[in-house]
Amino acid sequence: MKILVTGANGFIGQATCAALRQAGHTVLPAVRVPYGLADEVVVGNIHAQTDWRAALVGVDAVVHLAARVHLMNDKATDPLAQYRSVNVAGTLQLAQQAHTAGVKRFVYISSIKVNGEERATAYTEADTPAPEDAYARSKWEAEQGLQKIAAETGLEVVILRPPLVYGPGVGANFLALMRAIARGLPLPLGAIDEQRSRRSMIFVGNLADAIACCVAHPATAGETFLVSDGDDVATPELARRIAAALGRQARLIPVPCRWLNMLGRITKKLPHGRKMSALVRRLTEPLSINSQAIRHTLGWTPPFTLDEGLRATAAWFRNRP
Repeated sequence: MKILVTGANGFIGQATCAALRQAGHTVLPAVRVPYGLADEVVVGNIHAQTDWRAALVGVDAVVHLAARVHLMNDKATDPLAQYRSVNVAGTLQLAQQAHTAGVKRFVYISSIKVNGEERATAYTEADTPAPEDAYARSKWEAEQGLQKIAAETGLEVVILRPPLVYGPGVGANFLALMRAIARGLPLPLGAIDEQRSRRSMIFVGNLADAIACCVAHPATAGETFLVSDGDDVATPELARRIAAALGRQARLIPVPCRWLNMLGRITKKLPHGRKMSALVRRLTEPLSINSQAIRHTLGWTPPFTLDEGLRATAAWFRNRP
């Protein structure tokens, strides 16, 4: 199959292109600006007027990864409008032109944030979506628009909702945690309830493999899947397992969670304090996924364990320039 991959130069995009090529597909990487990838096609900014026609010639399937990503301290005057421009209008423009070009399947990478934020029980595909922020709302609106296009045109839409993705090339809070552990810094995580606050994650290699499966498997058309490693961990355990992968010892200080929550509430009221508030939530609150549906429907299993993923991430971290 010939597969167009948007966001091909990104963290997930590079792993996805590699997995698709390994599966024997021809990959056409789509990027916004020239990046130097083999056979890349430059499409410019993604919005309602983006012209995808040249990129879609002869394409059998599209994997749409490109998006305006979630920002914890978004400085846009109207964040929802910005997210909608790229994540909703841009996505639906691509889907409509893909159908016109004769593309059969459209794999859309959404987010578990469509389901909601921090719940005591595991999320499933049967849950009523409850997006809380502008990013999650835009992803849910894009899903709804894609389902409408699928119903009207027969385009085979497949939606994946991953949680936190980690692996070689990871950034943001996960990279910050690795840096702190590598430097031997004390972390105020020792008092977090490890049974209550477990969270799902997915190694980038596992997500890329799931995407490759969804591109080709005949049973995926019209499906929405939650996907994860299947090995949920609380932040203290994650810190210990990252430390083991790095050959270090995690220094966890038992700071009461009420103090962390108080810090989150206080900083939320300060300029740029929402980032700290959101970080505290992610450290102390659960977000678990039941990813059995993709396993039962497609027979898919993650090719990498959590520890294997962390070791690969640690190897990349040690060898960074």
